[in-house]
Amino acid sequence: MTSPYEIRADHDARTIVVYQAYGPAIADAALRAGRFVAPFSFHRMTWIKPSFLWLMHRSNWACKPGQERILGVRITRQGWEEALSRAVLTTADPAAVARAAVHVQWDPERSPRGAALNHYSIQVGIGRHLIRTFNDDWIVSLTDLTPQVRKAAALIRTGHAAKARRLLPTERPYPLPQALEALCPDADRGAAARPAPWG
Repeated sequence: MTSPYEIRADHDARTIVVYQAYGPAIADAALRAGRFVAPFSFHRMTWIKPSFLWLMHRSNWACKPGQERILGVRITRQGWEEALSRAVLTTADPAAVARAAVHVQWDPERSPRGAALNHYSIQVGIGRHLIRTFNDDWIVSLTDLTPQVRKAAALIRTGHAAKARRLLPTERPYPLPQALEALCPDADRGAAARPAPWG
């Protein structure tokens, strides 16, 4: 039994991978530079997501206009935890949310076919006053995951989910420091058993 609010991610001792979807112009420029550059906007919030399948739901497996390219953004755990330390839940007092440098919200995790599951995935919005730090100091590398996304999507559509699973990142619980646990809503509903997302 685990809490329905749990960060799961591809991470190692120093870094964590988050995912973003962009159009080709932004993705290509970023991949060439190894950082986000124009036409990426530094003047509005950018959302990062450690759940690969949630982003697949959001981007319809890289089929939505403006979200045709999927990037794996490897950032430092120090940066990730700094972002969380400055975050406010989007369900908090509106004035506090408006002042916050970082927003956090929890949305139902998704299966490969887009069904809502009974546990939640964290989404982290980096505000415009912190984006330069995210870009210049936290990013370790960018990876274009679009080819494997398209291959996995084709396998899922044709009923080969087990083969598709081998193409997807392995995510495991992230050890959230105790000081940051307030960002996980109180699981008053009781712990929820985590269903296998490939079921």
